[in-house]
Amino acid sequence: MAGREQRDGDGGAAPALGVGMVGYAFMGAAHSQGWRTAGRVFDLPLRPVLAAVGGRDAAAVRAAAARHGWAAAETDWRALVTRDDVQLVDVCTPGDSHAEIAVAALAAGKHVLCEKPLANSVAEAEVMVAAAESAAERGQVAMVGFNYRRVPAIAYARRLIAENRLGVLRHVRVTYLQDWLVDPGFPLTWRLEREHAGSGALGDLGAHAVDLAQYLAGEPLVGVSALTETFVRERPLLAGATTGRAAAGSNRRGRVTVDDAALFTGRLASGALASFEASRMAAGRKNALRLEINGDRGSLAFDLERLNELSFHDHTEPAPSAGFRRILVTEPGHPYLEAWWPPGHALGYEHTFVHQARDIVHAIAGNTAPAPSFADGLQVQRVLAAVAESAERNAVYTRVPAPAA
Repeated sequence: MAGREQRDGDGGAAPALGVGMVGYAFMGAAHSQGWRTAGRVFDLPLRPVLAAVGGRDAAAVRAAAARHGWAAAETDWRALVTRDDVQLVDVCTPGDSHAEIAVAALAAGKHVLCEKPLANSVAEAEVMVAAAESAAERGQVAMVGFNYRRVPAIAYARRLIAENRLGVLRHVRVTYLQDWLVDPGFPLTWRLEREHAGSGALGDLGAHAVDLAQYLAGEPLVGVSALTETFVRERPLLAGATTGRAAAGSNRRGRVTVDDAALFTGRLASGALASFEASRMAAGRKNALRLEINGDRGSLAFDLERLNELSFHDHTEPAPSAGFRRILVTEPGHPYLEAWWPPGHALGYEHTFVHQARDIVHAIAGNTAPAPSFADGLQVQRVLAAVAESAERNAVYTRVPAPAA
């Protein structure tokens, strides 16, 4: 690997960690950025090596390997997970293949990083958790990729809540809005088919919202009441498997089998109330993930489109001077920032994947439980399933099974 050489505690080169990634599209590109960069920024106990990338289209996967710096390309994920030069398998495929690939990789003795949501169903996620627990006894690590936990401002918000700066939590509000499906002429991609994606905005965006709510509050959701809607029920069929465009001059259409938007309320274990909205039909909103948490001692607010900032209100201050204040989260004392730029120099979306790579490398080297774990991913999946059940029953309050101890 080019760049700064990593050293271990004895002054020698850090041992290599061969990474094999399955999937090379949007998430594959983001994960590649993280693996390429982590060892150049952070002093890591293991040296990530981009050993192989896998995908079904031979020409496309070779092009992705060349573009992103992978040493080899595979067209069969089974061959990738059994390679001797791969110690960690990174799963960046659609949700319908997460369970099969992750379980096979764990059985092959590999560490696993799996994109969110963990699976397309609770049953699949439970199988993955069982495999991860067995693998942990052999010293393997399995982590799910909720990358927004790695935004420094989000990690700092968690620190403030853990330090009781907000006191007893009362309200958690999370919205995640995008607009890429507003046009009814947008073609029917895999993200709009239940058999591949599991759900629509609920699993794509709502999974992030649920994970952040539970992560920041430090407690699970125990029940939800939900509505979902599919506003455009048919869309043009794709001209080809890889074009990403509707067939020119064709009137062929296919049925959308997932939700376009989900709206739900929830209750946390402590009794705090939560509200969520996830939509890919919010015109003008590109990647608008926003959250606010209110406690009896203070409040926090965050906007992903201003991801280097955190708004904080200390309700213990005298009323004449109290109010929300802007914290610029770029100081060396903030999470992850010790290795980056001088104060005031902002980070971006891609840095969350660098931090994700850093964290799983440390978990592997230290033989420690990763966060978020597959069990955390299962808990999110259980909430999503409860949301879907509630929506099918016209917003009837639906309990979420308690996480395993």
